Amino acid sequence: MKSRPIGIFDSGVGGLTVLRTLIDRLPGEDYIYFGDTANVPYGTKTREQLFDYAHNIIDFLLGHQVKSIVVACGTHSSVTLPEMEAACPVPLLGVVKPGARAAVKATRNGRIGVIATQASVHSGSYANAIKSIDSRCSVHSAACGRFVPLVESGLLNGPATRQAVREYIKPLLDLDIDTLVLGCTHYPFLAPMIQELAGPDVTLVDPAEETVSELTDLLTARDLINDSHLGSRRFFVSGNAEYFYQLGRMLIGDVIEEVNRHSMEEHQSLQEFKGEDYAQHLG
Repeated sequence: MKSRPIGIFDSGVGGLTVLRTLIDRLPGEDYIYFGDTANVPYGTKTREQLFDYAHNIIDFLLGHQVKSIVVACGTHSSVTLPEMEAACPVPLLGVVKPGARAAVKATRNGRIGVIATQASVHSGSYANAIKSIDSRCSVHSAACGRFVPLVESGLLNGPATRQAVREYIKPLLDLDIDTLVLGCTHYPFLAPMIQELAGPDVTLVDPAEETVSELTDLLTARDLINDSHLGSRRFFVSGNAEYFYQLGRMLIGDVIEEVNRHSMEEHQSLQEFKGEDYAQHLG
């Protein structure tokens, strides 16, 4: 059981922020990452669509004999995970509750901002989780519809990104928040620009750190930590493998050596896309 991999999934490259933290903290583990890039962004999808995606992806990861699954997606953590975790045969961890705990620890004045997808904000998941820990906190949320497409396009800076950051973040700063939760796993890739606007007095909370701490504690308690070798990483996407390979390596480096395409409509369709092939493709 120790040698089984850890599964991670997201709508696209956002969950790589969680994977990067996992590799730093648990380098001996094997990881299987699934990016549902054929359906990104998730923030505008219906509950029915999100549950359909979640069932298919979790089935896929369970088929790879994972010992736990990290829902490295704020939208799924907000909408589908609360109903699915009880039925999952392995531990299923999301990012909302850990992010809420980290925010409550970080705030000094009790005024917390949350930026997330429309679906996450509409669910009220972060606000409810924060208030369940400390009812005195006031939570101010903003849906940032352009952030995920910007990150998925590799536009981490530049005029369009700067304009979007200012449009979404400035109203929260005007409410005197001192803590800002990056409630979508794509958003930490924009953290430098967000922090520049917010200033040093505002603490940015990346739920990845607390999520990985929770998973580490869980695996330790169950004697499931694999520290016998240097871990491996396998990457699957439902969309364009070439593009994910290129963008993923830009974001987290050569951790990504190859990407496999897995069609969620045709579960038997698996096309391997290797890094060296991509280099040849670039010429």
